[in-house]
Amino acid sequence: MSLPKFNILKSTCIPLPVENVDTDQIIPARFLKATSREGFGENLFRDWRYNKDQSPNTEFVLNNSTYSGSILVAGMNFGSGSSREHAAWALFDYGFRAVVSSFFADIFKNNALNNGLLPVQVSEAFLEKVLKAVQGHPETEVRIDLPQQLITLPDGSSEAFEINAYKKSCLLNGFDDIDFLLSKKDKIKEYELKTAMLYET
Repeated sequence: MSLPKFNILKSTCIPLPVENVDTDQIIPARFLKATSREGFGENLFRDWRYNKDQSPNTEFVLNNSTYSGSILVAGMNFGSGSSREHAAWALFDYGFRAVVSSFFADIFKNNALNNGLLPVQVSEAFLEKVLKAVQGHPETEVRIDLPQQLITLPDGSSEAFEINAYKKSCLLNGFDDIDFLLSKKDKIKEYELKTAMLYET
């Protein structure tokens, strides 16, 4: 499945300053029946977004019209718990293109990168600065530059973030793993021909 190319993202943000958000909170297990990636955004943070009577929880940030944008700014240790890929699907399907945190669970980070969602890991001090800026001024736009691996606030303060070189290339080109292999089809054929010729001689 081809994904949107990710280059430079400039967007307002939705703050979720909660630590240890696990994948069951991101997408509860009872909604994991589907196997395609579409439709999971409807139930993103379902148990936080809705009360027991299914009315919207007006105190939860996704139900607060003050905040909007394609960047989620979360607390430390985001995506812990089970390895369900559906968590990344739900965030992407809802409209998020990046999540900023001071720490991500490894499996969630890999699932996010495999599904076009950029996990931007920053220091605790910079995360606090981003949260403060967004909560104080919801119109704040954060700039995430994937080629330069840099996240920048309107006041010019910035911090570099790390990303696997292969996954960076995939995001820049809008590739999943299969797309990447298909993009190398000519080189693979060339290698196979050279190998076959070696065996013939």
